[in-house]
Amino acid sequence: MANKVTTISDLLQRVASSCLTHRLPGGYVLDDCDSDREEGEVDRTRSEVGKRVAKEKDEVDEEEQGLKIWEEDGGHRAGAAPEDSHKVKVREMEAFVHEVFDAVSAVKRAYVGLQEAHSPWDLENMRKADAAVVVELRKLGRLRDRFRRECFSPPGTGQTTPPLKDAVAPYEAAIDDLKRQLKAKEAEAESLKEKLRNSIALDHLGRKGRHYSSKRVGCASAIGAPGTPTPELFEMCMERVKSASKSFTAHLLSLMRSAHWDVTAAVRSVIEGGGSDAAEDRRPSTSNLEPRHAKYALESYVNRKVFHGFENETFYLEGSLSSLIKPAEFRRDCFAQFRDMRGMEPEQLLGVLPGCPFGRFAAAKYLAIVHAKMEESLFGGGSEQRRQVMAGAHPRTEFYGEFLRLAKAVWLLHLLAFAMDPPPAHFEAGRGAEFHPHYMESVVRFPGGRAPVGSVVGFLVGPGFKLADGSLVRTRVYLVPRA
Repeated sequence: MANKVTTISDLLQRVASSCLTHRLPGGYVLDDCDSDREEGEVDRTRSEVGKRVAKEKDEVDEEEQGLKIWEEDGGHRAGAAPEDSHKVKVREMEAFVHEVFDAVSAVKRAYVGLQEAHSPWDLENMRKADAAVVVELRKLGRLRDRFRRECFSPPGTGQTTPPLKDAVAPYEAAIDDLKRQLKAKEAEAESLKEKLRNSIALDHLGRKGRHYSSKRVGCASAIGAPGTPTPELFEMCMERVKSASKSFTAHLLSLMRSAHWDVTAAVRSVIEGGGSDAAEDRRPSTSNLEPRHAKYALESYVNRKVFHGFENETFYLEGSLSSLIKPAEFRRDCFAQFRDMRGMEPEQLLGVLPGCPFGRFAAAKYLAIVHAKMEESLFGGGSEQRRQVMAGAHPRTEFYGEFLRLAKAVWLLHLLAFAMDPPPAHFEAGRGAEFHPHYMESVVRFPGGRAPVGSVVGFLVGPGFKLADGSLVRTRVYLVPRA
């Protein structure tokens, strides 16, 4: 285009030079008219040249406009980088949302697995499913932290770390969870230690022999006889009741210590205000109780509650008289229930039949042993355990599971007692009674295995039974010096 402009300028110069400096042919001299004609021709020429110049200028403008258009298009293409960056961010956000949905789905699947592990009851699968839920929740938590870092950091500061409070909160929650687990493990360890001591004591008693009459037969042969309730089987069940009672009491005592109770004062408050079902001479006297012996007073309270109504065929939960109307059939039914339930876990049975007679018995005894204020202090005001029991359900907690093992042992002993003909006779030792080693067993071990002379019963810890063959299950007592 520049060449065209240069050519037009040359053309103007040549036309001007030709019109103004060159003479016409034949010596022709311009006069006024001729001058006017000449000027008219020059004007026409200039007009044509001006038109050509304007036309060329329009072409130049159009080409320049075209160049501007291309430059603008190029500018748009050069400025496409922010738009591409926005699209990349959108794609990243879509991928992040997909990850969140996948994580939520994984949490739901893990939780479904945890629910399936509850029914049927499978402790090992429950632990695995619980760990899987925790893993998936932690993944979801990491996605949350990542979203906060990438989307909520102040612009222009380059801040990529979350606030200190948000960063520390997961660790504080983990510490609280570990503390709760530690308390539970301590209670479990205390319970296992008590079980070990009971097993050692039981083995020691087995080696020394029990107080049987001359009518006794070998324990192994009697227990092995199918469909036969025997005194030896009853004594074995009574030993299991003792072991379960000690274990539950140790668990309850460890929870009291974890709650920072004054154990001696707490046991005194629980026992001396513990219900109107016991006579005054059966209630433990805790005025001179040593702190290390508080567990015996607490076990006395538990046994007093759980054995209340043992002489009745339904623990006074119902008004049935089947043992009097059809005694033989009732005895067969009791022993059949004993055999069916003996090998079952109580949680498994109550998971299927929560309203069965054993379920009603367990609920009634739990509410009698663990009163509302005690449970609120041990587990906090937000505990749903008592509400569930009152509604006819059975919580899947460690503490309630320990209680169910005691309730099952007492229920089986009750079934076996009413399956025998005649049933074992129940007896107890009153406060202040003289100690008789043939009928009583001291819960406190003395040097040399003999109780001090002049010892009397301070309080009853566990009941005794006299069986039809003359053998005895001695009552367990806490001895104190005679006043």
